[in-house]
Amino acid sequence: PRPASSVAGDGASQASIIAAVPRLGSTDLDVFPLCLGGNVFGWTTDEAQSFAVLDFYVASGGNFIDTADSYVHWAPGARGGESEEIIGRWLATRGHRDRVIIATKVGRHPERKGLRATTIRAACEDSLRRLQTDYIDLYYAHGDDNPSIPLEETLGAFDALVRAGKVRYVACSNYGAERLAQALEASEREGLSAYVALQPRYNLLERDYERELLPLCAEKGLACVPYFALAMGFLTGKYRPGGPPVDSPRAQHAAKYLQGRGPAVLVALDEVAAAHGTTVAAVALAWLRSRPTVVSPIASARSPEQLAELLPFLDLDLSLQETSRLDQASGA
Repeated sequence: PRPASSVAGDGASQASIIAAVPRLGSTDLDVFPLCLGGNVFGWTTDEAQSFAVLDFYVASGGNFIDTADSYVHWAPGARGGESEEIIGRWLATRGHRDRVIIATKVGRHPERKGLRATTIRAACEDSLRRLQTDYIDLYYAHGDDNPSIPLEETLGAFDALVRAGKVRYVACSNYGAERLAQALEASEREGLSAYVALQPRYNLLERDYERELLPLCAEKGLACVPYFALAMGFLTGKYRPGGPPVDSPRAQHAAKYLQGRGPAVLVALDEVAAAHGTTVAAVALAWLRSRPTVVSPIASARSPEQLAELLPFLDLDLSLQETSRLDQASGA
């Protein structure tokens, strides 16, 4: 497969953000420090809006796009695969395939559930067709949903895709520490392609990753690419105690963070954002990016304007005092 370059690099936007481009774990993938989530494409963002977000992201230097074969099967009238299809049409019309790193997932599409070898092979062909490409840069096991499936079977199927040139690297999402350790041991024992990254749920309000998974990823050299980096939008500051209702399909789920530590974290984020003259979302992402093993937090945006509110985190360095303030508010 052809390598993906690290940045857009065409000089199209003089306002392009210049940021250090991190390496994804043990791979040769140089990824942008913000991974663009594709879970809104075809759901809360139509195709034209999705193209606008993708164009703005690449013009800003971005090159790391995350999706899944199951996105967005939960939307009314959807079947799954809509996000991949939109990204595929964008790639075809823009000609950006060699300039972006595409990550997608297998295991939770309504018609391709689980991580059996036959499912993985069929799902990969489906994703390649929808994405209009002949290779996937980073292919995730979406979740360890059926522990009765031997890890060797799953890893063997992934390894065959890597050897066939259809996948460059494999990774996993929603794995517990014990199963991840077992998977890494099985890869080494059987001589199979090993997971190079983990995509866990991780943000200022949800820090379970730090207990067992972070030490394991640090020991084994896995990159952390956290999802729900902004807690379904709560850490952008748009959900406030006693504030007006927010018009978003995620509002009901995000509102749960108004309980417990949520309000205190917002106060701390407000203080740090004010000190830097930046957005609350940028502070939340800067905190996450500073955590050990974290390479590129995932965040989605429904418009270029929303994405623009996130990008200042690339140049935001938090002091030890500010980091401690956020840690204290989050209960760590």
